[in-house]
Amino acid sequence: MGLDEYKQEKSGESTQVLNAKDKEDDVNESKEKLTRKLSEDYSVLTIEDDDEDDDAESTIDVGPQCSLKDQLEKDKDDESLRKWKEQLLGSVDLNAIGETLEPEVKILNLAIKSPGRDDILLQIPENGKVKGNWFTLKEGSRYSLQFAFRVNNNIVSGLKYTNTVWKTGVKVDSTKEMLGTFSPQAESYKHEMPEETTPSGIFARGSYSARTKFVDDDNKCYLEINYTFDIRKDW
Repeated sequence: MGLDEYKQEKSGESTQVLNAKDKEDDVNESKEKLTRKLSEDYSVLTIEDDDEDDDAESTIDVGPQCSLKDQLEKDKDDESLRKWKEQLLGSVDLNAIGETLEPEVKILNLAIKSPGRDDILLQIPENGKVKGNWFTLKEGSRYSLQFAFRVNNNIVSGLKYTNTVWKTGVKVDSTKEMLGTFSPQAESYKHEMPEETTPSGIFARGSYSARTKFVDDDNKCYLEINYTFDIRKDW
């Protein structure tokens, strides 16, 4: 084989190697684009799923419901668990409660507390629908929400508060807080949310719509209330 033929053969091999490398680069680039596309799609789906979670909480299987008497009876051999339940129940009259399985939670009222002002007491309508504007908040003001509720019949497990707020159809705030597990009692419970500050400025002022829900670990909803409120320059 002559030198020219040898150079041509080597040149051909180099071309094949370069072509193979170009194809490999193209494949890698295609894979990268596909991975990036899937990643972007997943991000969008994740955001959409988060929005859907506001309307449909995941249901947690906590097992079948049983009466308070049955709960104490089946755990009588577990000293620590029995004492915990007796402490949770406190002075509950089991004879007065009977054999009811389902807990009953009634939200009695909501109160807006702001330093230096009288509390704004909001009564809960029976149908959960508020007519007209429910309340007004001053921009840039500190406030906290307190609600009172009563538990009857049985222990309510994992009671949660959720609140979603929209302005001109766009979700601007979403709050979720675990309240805890509560036993039935004659006296009402009270829970105060952490203090917040209302937004301020021309874009913050205006009318808002909101939805508040109280649900438990079984995803049982005890109250869903839809309402509107305003943020203004002054109360």
